[in-house]
Amino acid sequence: MTAPNGRQADATTGAPGAAAVRQDTVSAVVRQWQAVHPDLDTGPMEIIGRINRSAALLQQAEDAPLRRAGLSRPEFDLLGALRRTGHELTPGDLARETFSSGAAVTKRLKQLTERGLVDRRGDTRDRRVAHVRLTDAGRELVDGILPEQLAYETAVLSVLDGERQGELATLLGELLGRLEGRLGALRA
Repeated sequence: MTAPNGRQADATTGAPGAAAVRQDTVSAVVRQWQAVHPDLDTGPMEIIGRINRSAALLQQAEDAPLRRAGLSRPEFDLLGALRRTGHELTPGDLARETFSSGAAVTKRLKQLTERGLVDRRGDTRDRRVAHVRLTDAGRELVDGILPEQLAYETAVLSVLDGERQGELATLLGELLGRLEGRLGALRA
């Protein structure tokens, strides 16, 4: 892997100057782009590409418990939002909690209601507003799946020691906080 400054970097630590120890899919992509456009800084691609590739691989494996339960990731996200907040939410609240569109939330809520996992009730003051809550079956489903999800995540992250996990969490948290701030300002 080549660091943004053009020097060889350690694929394990990303430290410039160290010999490349391990290669990944993104390293090959970056090398190909550097051959085609040696004048371009591919440093951002090395980070964003790895985040995207890691997310895709994690999503594929992580969704296995959900598929066994007959749920999609977005449906589980809605159920999880209701469970972790501990109270009724409106579809608009759920859209914000799950970073989904209102139309997508409405469609998923219809399916989850038909399965008996959520209940919807109208607002007594405004008939246009609905309030959504988990049913007992929905709560049991979320509580049953969550330990399996966390066990999977623990196993995946076990390749990094606790200190490295903390460093990664801190860096990703910093990036996410800045992106949310910037993108939130752009939407306003």
